[in-house]
Amino acid sequence: MQREIDKEIEELPRIAYFCMEYGLHEDFRIYSGGLGVLAGDIMKASRENNLPLVGIGIMWSKGYTKQLIDDYGRPYDNFAAEEKNYKHVEDTGSSVTVTVEDQEIKCKIWKVEKFNNNIIYLLDANLEENGEYSEITKRLYVGSSEERIAQEIVLGIGGVKALRELDIEIDIYHFNEGHAALAGTELIREKMEEQEEPDFHQAWKKTRDEIVFTTHTPVKEGNESHPIENLERMGAFNSLNREQMEHIGNNPFNMTVAGLRLSSRANGVARLHGITARDMWNEVDDRAPIMSITNGVHRGSWVDERMYEALFDKEEISRLHQENKKELLEFIAEENDQYLDDDRLLIGFARRAASYKRPDMIFWDMDTIRPLLEDNKIQLVFSGKAHPEDNIGKDIIASIIDISERYPENVVYLEDYNIKIGRLMTRGCDVWLNNPRRPLEASGTSGMKAAMNGVLNLSTLDGWWAEACQHGINGWQFGDAYVGEGQDEHDLHALYHVLGNEVIPTYYDDREKWLMMMQYSLKTTHEKFSARRMMDDYYKMLYMI
Repeated sequence: MQREIDKEIEELPRIAYFCMEYGLHEDFRIYSGGLGVLAGDIMKASRENNLPLVGIGIMWSKGYTKQLIDDYGRPYDNFAAEEKNYKHVEDTGSSVTVTVEDQEIKCKIWKVEKFNNNIIYLLDANLEENGEYSEITKRLYVGSSEERIAQEIVLGIGGVKALRELDIEIDIYHFNEGHAALAGTELIREKMEEQEEPDFHQAWKKTRDEIVFTTHTPVKEGNESHPIENLERMGAFNSLNREQMEHIGNNPFNMTVAGLRLSSRANGVARLHGITARDMWNEVDDRAPIMSITNGVHRGSWVDERMYEALFDKEEISRLHQENKKELLEFIAEENDQYLDDDRLLIGFARRAASYKRPDMIFWDMDTIRPLLEDNKIQLVFSGKAHPEDNIGKDIIASIIDISERYPENVVYLEDYNIKIGRLMTRGCDVWLNNPRRPLEASGTSGMKAAMNGVLNLSTLDGWWAEACQHGINGWQFGDAYVGEGQDEHDLHALYHVLGNEVIPTYYDDREKWLMMMQYSLKTTHEKFSARRMMDDYYKMLYMI
């Protein structure tokens, strides 16, 4: 039997997975949020299932921001010391060079597999011999268009070169977001060099057969574009000419458009997001067809499996949840010197602090929410980072912190959102609040993690929840999927209605129903939204066609 399984694995296509960030552990700060955490979960699920997949990324020596709160209640950014990230990687002894602004830049190749994940190879320009260009791979998602292009040269072009240097044979190149699109130009360049008479379109066509692409967000900032002149000046043309680059990514050069045109198949990350992405990119000619493959989460990293093992014992589910809730409350007390009550309803909200996610929405009408706080009906714990250059996001965080100072026994903000905080919150809260402005949430995997831990989702019908929600059975929806004028006011009224008339009464007055809903949350999400199921879908729908 094992021999048959090994033979089946040997026959699977070999995948190179390109991603700008990987969320593997809270101490390894080379991730910013959901994109990286998903990539980390993919690598771990691939390892568990012996799938022939390697990761390609960047060794961010200073990583992403450690976002703290100053004495005035406002977020500020700090970057970790370089040596902290290097303790998690091993030296391969190999390196490659890429060209940035006509300069040859050496990139060291590190590998990481210590977090029980498939091997990831990380490229690093932080070498003294690179001079000012050693800065390229220091900080994630910070800097100018030119700096981002340089980073994408390292990831894409350098990533393909690293695979060649390490003699790793690959059948399919999976670009996770448009950051890796320049890998496609390197694959085209290789094929044109092999031709007696270089033919760009023929090389492009052959390259498309090797590439698949995942788009992750409808939000403009997540579909970056650059002036074509910037790409040329930075060396991103990679032996192609301006006309050929415009054929691939337009002018301005859009990285998502490039990813769609360089690939043979593409996917959105939830059923609804696939629909949104097809509509969003409908006018892009010669693009790959976009299907839907809903994200999943690595249960071993995020889920207290004891909850699922106790599926048919409601009292044991309750006991285990209270244990996880107390662990979260102890962490809050230690970090914030705030003491919440484990018998009162605890609502959690933790994700990137972006305006379309509406983190402070529950406070938009204080006349409605104030009595619930003053009567100790609800407790709220928030966490999340704003992008270092997103002052609107930082304003939102500051407004929540201001409210937490007015209601310290009911409202908490945990600074420097990271994997550890996410794990504690998605296990320890009673309710997971999610209120993005539809249809801008692509997936929202934090809600999956909560649901698999018996935490009940209270969410708009966006992302994954649109295909998972059974209202009043495994969680709640609010807003009825409305999109249009006055959506904010419509959703706010709906949130207060469901919270006040269903969530709070069920928690305090109908314990039997609450525990039944926890059971159904566990039952309906445990396998359907796992990373294992997701990887099955990737192989069946994206890699093996």
